[in-house]
Amino acid sequence: MTIQQTADGNIQLKTLLLVDDTPENLTVLGEILMPYYRVRVANSGARALVAAASEPRPDLILLDVMMPEMDGYKVITHLRSNPLTLDIPVIFITALDATEDETKGLELGAADYITKPVRPAIVLTRVRGQIELKEARDRMRDQNAWLEAEIERRMRQNQMIQDVSMRALASLAEARDNETGNHILRTQGYVKVLAEELSKLPQYAEKLTPTIIESYVKAAPLHDIGKVGIPDRALHKPGKHTPEEWELMKTHAKVGSDAIWRAIQDEEDQAGLDFLRIAMDIAHYHHEKWDGTGYPEGLSGENIPLPARLMALADVFDALISKRVYKPAFTVEHTTEIILNGRGRHFDPDVVDAFVARLDDFYAIAARHIDEG
Repeated sequence: MTIQQTADGNIQLKTLLLVDDTPENLTVLGEILMPYYRVRVANSGARALVAAASEPRPDLILLDVMMPEMDGYKVITHLRSNPLTLDIPVIFITALDATEDETKGLELGAADYITKPVRPAIVLTRVRGQIELKEARDRMRDQNAWLEAEIERRMRQNQMIQDVSMRALASLAEARDNETGNHILRTQGYVKVLAEELSKLPQYAEKLTPTIIESYVKAAPLHDIGKVGIPDRALHKPGKHTPEEWELMKTHAKVGSDAIWRAIQDEEDQAGLDFLRIAMDIAHYHHEKWDGTGYPEGLSGENIPLPARLMALADVFDALISKRVYKPAFTVEHTTEIILNGRGRHFDPDVVDAFVARLDDFYAIAARHIDEG
């Protein structure tokens, strides 16, 4: 069709731009096309470029090849280099009949050729064909844009649901330990800060891409999920644990990783579960120590998975600055001193160095998500 209907029901003609330095040629083409289209004209290449980029932008350009100063070939070259005009189809109008001239125009991006003297039926047929092709391309572009926007919206929605679900699961464990959701937010923030700082070092650049860091942050809330399996008599004991109770407390690391493993092992699509495998590592190994004296496996050094090494520092820092049934909250200064003293013993030296570089961020996160009461 050569017309379109606007939202208010009005009929809107498609717009053509006729470009020719000879007034008589513009008159002939105008008489053929004006009954069916809105027609704009330009009598030079320079004016054609201005008109093509201004409103209402043409749906199709009929362009004379042989013009002084700027011929049709130069005009179409400029049209294709301008984002506002690069998608406008162009039909060359020419008296030339040489195959090489036609080939040159097509190579530069012309959609079609019409030779002079023009014949009304040929002009109308070629123009209608190009207009219909452009309408089809525009519909496909709009549909693709809608589909991309819809996919992005649903991915954001799924991401939000996933993140909220992870926090809800993590909150179950925190609630059993008489902790608050702010612990989750703080430790997530600490892990992100540490990972971002480490990523600046050459040896960590490939291990800590933005995507991987995002997975670490998403997995962090599940670090203590295993506490749901610890009996209250040990978990809520206000005083010092007996050796038997302490061994029971330590099982939360494996209980947590086992629970995550059972949840994902039968899923066919494992590609989207990377962050849960990271969560398994964090849950299982975040109480390991750099010198090998931690639990549950007694791993040391770089044998401890990197996300667990980050969580080890984040979790200890937050535990120290927070009030517990068995201790008061430490000051951030005292807590910082304890972390520094644990460099190379409890904590990965690189992670401690990253902590030192971002102390202000740690303090800001702690203040932003401070516990009530």
